[in-house]
Amino acid sequence: MTISDVEATSSMKAPGIGRIPMSTPDVGPLEEEYLLRAFRSGWIAPTGPDLTAFEAELAAKVGVRHAVGLSSGTAALHLGLLGLGVGPGNQVVTSTMTFAATANAITYCGAEPVFIDCCADGNMDPVLLHKALTVAAEGGRLPAAVVPVDLLGRPADYDRILPIAAEFGVPVLVDAAESLGSLHGVRATASMGHAAAVSFNGNKIMTTSGGGALLTDDAELAGYAAYLAAQARRPVAHYEHTEVGFNYRLSNLLAALGRAQLSRLESMISRRTENRARYVELFVGREGIELFGSGNPHHDNAWLSAVLIDESRTGFTAGQLGAWMADHDIETRPLWKPMHLQPVFSGLPMLGGEMAESLFATGLTLPSGSALSPEQLDRVLSVIDAFLCGGPHQ
Repeated sequence: MTISDVEATSSMKAPGIGRIPMSTPDVGPLEEEYLLRAFRSGWIAPTGPDLTAFEAELAAKVGVRHAVGLSSGTAALHLGLLGLGVGPGNQVVTSTMTFAATANAITYCGAEPVFIDCCADGNMDPVLLHKALTVAAEGGRLPAAVVPVDLLGRPADYDRILPIAAEFGVPVLVDAAESLGSLHGVRATASMGHAAAVSFNGNKIMTTSGGGALLTDDAELAGYAAYLAAQARRPVAHYEHTEVGFNYRLSNLLAALGRAQLSRLESMISRRTENRARYVELFVGREGIELFGSGNPHHDNAWLSAVLIDESRTGFTAGQLGAWMADHDIETRPLWKPMHLQPVFSGLPMLGGEMAESLFATGLTLPSGSALSPEQLDRVLSVIDAFLCGGPHQ
């Protein structure tokens, strides 16, 4: 490919396709039907029959006894932590390789995050977790909870994490915001631990526009979360409050949207899995490029597909590929910037960090949504192929 060819490719726009996002809501006639039915029922206020039904259907899907529909996955993390007794002066161990919401929820409780490095799949390193809890026990200050994160939908190593936490008597709240539909063995990731938080944000595997849920077998925890989410109002005729609550309840209308989405969850996962397979096909045999997290042995929902790029073998960086994609109106993003590198959390306790920093430097997430059209995906693949065969790094 000549320089003029590269310039032509760089300026080339795909007619009728427009900007290609990474993960947009996948909605259609079924979602419209559910929303209109809820609207016409008159249940516009925060709670209603669709919220009750959605919670029951979601709990059944995951395999737990209780689901509490909330305004966001962050709210689910916050209330889950409060329900486990996390408060001021406590520490909570979590993965550094995550979105800020995980650490933010810990600070909402007045607690301090303790960050743990990850394994090659981006999930919490069990060896470092054991080390952190051992040191904490020796110092007489065990954390109030452990919050592992299923990065990009890939299940964390619960075969090791859960027994380690149990050894020290520390409860586990799973951040399954990205992993609804993923399985650890035969169990849903959102059924692991004492409780789990899932997200229905617009870019997630399924959406309620905005929203989330707390999932658990613990009736008392679920009841407490629902109580706090409704401004902690006591069950009396007048407004009575004995503790500070939150306005965290999921609305009935959004729950109706969630019911439609939940019924389509498997088909949306299948579509994302097909997208990933196309990336695998494109990158096979390409030295220095590998699918991120491909060594994880468990079934994940293929929420986001990402690649790791070894500059010493490819001659280009993840950032250069990302810039090329942006020039062609295709959205990509680096893997999460580790929490211990975030200015707002600088100086907090941290074990390790090298693996997370490497993944951040070399990883790039690619368009993965189930709403991607075949034409859009073909466009993404052709633009990547053009870069690999003769982009500006050559």
